[in-house]
Amino acid sequence: MTAETEAAGPGGRAHPGISHNLRIDGSRLWATILETAAFGATPAGGINRLTLSPEDGAVRDWFRTACEAAGLEVGVDELGTQFALRRGRDMSRPPVAFGSHLDTQPTGGKFDGILGVLAGLEVMRSLNDAGLETEAPLLLINWTNEEGSRFAPAMMASAAYAGEFTAAEILAKRDAAGVSVGEALDAIGYRGTEPVGARAIGAFVELHIEQGPILEAEGRTIGVVEGGQGIAWFDGTVTGFESHAGTTPMPRRRDALLGLAELALAVEGIARAHSPSAVATMGEAVIGAPSRNVVPGQVRFTLDMRDPESATLDAMEAALQEAAAGIGARRNLAIDLERIWRKEPVPFDADLVAAVDAAAEALGHGRRRIVSGAGHDACNLAGRVPTTMIFVPCKDGVSHNESESATPADCAAGADVLLHTLLALADAPRA
Repeated sequence: MTAETEAAGPGGRAHPGISHNLRIDGSRLWATILETAAFGATPAGGINRLTLSPEDGAVRDWFRTACEAAGLEVGVDELGTQFALRRGRDMSRPPVAFGSHLDTQPTGGKFDGILGVLAGLEVMRSLNDAGLETEAPLLLINWTNEEGSRFAPAMMASAAYAGEFTAAEILAKRDAAGVSVGEALDAIGYRGTEPVGARAIGAFVELHIEQGPILEAEGRTIGVVEGGQGIAWFDGTVTGFESHAGTTPMPRRRDALLGLAELALAVEGIARAHSPSAVATMGEAVIGAPSRNVVPGQVRFTLDMRDPESATLDAMEAALQEAAAGIGARRNLAIDLERIWRKEPVPFDADLVAAVDAAAEALGHGRRRIVSGAGHDACNLAGRVPTTMIFVPCKDGVSHNESESATPADCAAGADVLLHTLLALADAPRA
């Protein structure tokens, strides 16, 4: 039985991909989420599963085994990205792809990225249970290093797939301990042989928790994502002069930490000046050679700026440079800023956005159009293939935290919308 046959409506007229009684197994999806949470589980109930760590290797092994048990053909590319293919009636058509990532932050939760991969697996299992075959093949993907918490930049594997980096450039990236991506892949046995970007994709859909408070606040179940906001990452150094904490008068100090403190407040002011859409975060700060009784002579830091408009990102960066120059001059400090990555705002494919909207409506879920505040692999892929995303609520909008939480009902609803969106795309008439 094909998905189109199953979806025949009143009078025998086919509605490809929309069969209102077809659902994923929500209990099985929830059990799978809890099962995989054991890989890198933390005492506080979260997950520490840094990319290419032994814990990541273990969950990858689990994922491969589960996909093969579902009859999927599993492949791995040079950067360790896993691809699980379900064959379609017409294998000449490029597959409709979906998925997310299984790596986490050091104090991550059970849903960020993970929901998109495991819901994708549940879609495959549910299609098997229903005996449905799609016209186009379906492809479930676990992208390597979406989080960027061990290796920078974030979302590097999908960026390489989209042509923003070469595989060689990514393999040479090193973590804080000096371990390269290539070495880490070899350590867990996931440096594949498939060339990056060689596998064709016809479309990509990513299910994810919102990581923000809007859906929950409005009582909506589904976010129909229209695009992703722009992101600029900076590495910075404030350099002053180390001196004795007891004998150096305050006016004569070149305190790098105080310079950073003033810059941090300036960054907050820049983001507020471009509110409500703009945000900015200093997520890391490290004092060089720290000592209780030494005036800090150097501080290294990171900065993350985001906004849905490219022009606003430009304005924020210009204001940042002006603030750094002024603080450095006043305090006799050198403040160096290097923009290490910029991702322009990304619009998603209008037809795919409409497909998600139609699936959510057909299933009776409250929904709203939304722009993603976080970066996702889908944002990289949008430059190469038609792409969109589906959001479900997370409690209080909390993510990148061990307390990250979503309900079984919302996870199942998102997976159902994913299922019906994929059926509509995979069974659509060939262009």
